[in-house]
Amino acid sequence: MRITSYTEEPKGVAAYGPVSDDKGERMFELEIMRMAKAQVVARIPGVTDRDAAEALRGVLLFVPRAMLPAPDPDEFYFDDLTGLDVETTDGVSLGVVTSVQDFGTGPMLEVGETRGATILVPFTRAIVPVVDLAAGRIEIDPPAGLLEPVEKEPTGKDREADHDD
Repeated sequence: MRITSYTEEPKGVAAYGPVSDDKGERMFELEIMRMAKAQVVARIPGVTDRDAAEALRGVLLFVPRAMLPAPDPDEFYFDDLTGLDVETTDGVSLGVVTSVQDFGTGPMLEVGETRGATILVPFTRAIVPVVDLAAGRIEIDPPAGLLEPVEKEPTGKDREADHDD
């Protein structure tokens, strides 16, 4: 099996113990074999042939949160940022963090409503000076032009709804 690992050391994904699917219904032990480019090659006990491996294609695997170390000060798990209220340092509400993306240049907070226009905010100390997990909020100090919305493409159910009008 090839696994894209998001742990600091990719092969370290197995050190956390069994991983689960996105619903927490199935657990998988990982036996790390080697690296293949940017992916971890692993065996999963019970997955003994190509058909069994193919049945797991696209399955998202998760490390149980309780197994993760506490982040250092000024470090955050992306999942902890999702859903936080976002406002400017002037107190203007911008919505919530709908997701955290990383396209290779560093993390970006996708901010706005869950549907419709959003903005991408570089997750840097200069632009995001305050992250208050306890209060459930983030403050941003946006540079000029940052608050221009990015229209989301309709997908799946949204696209079908658009065709019904």
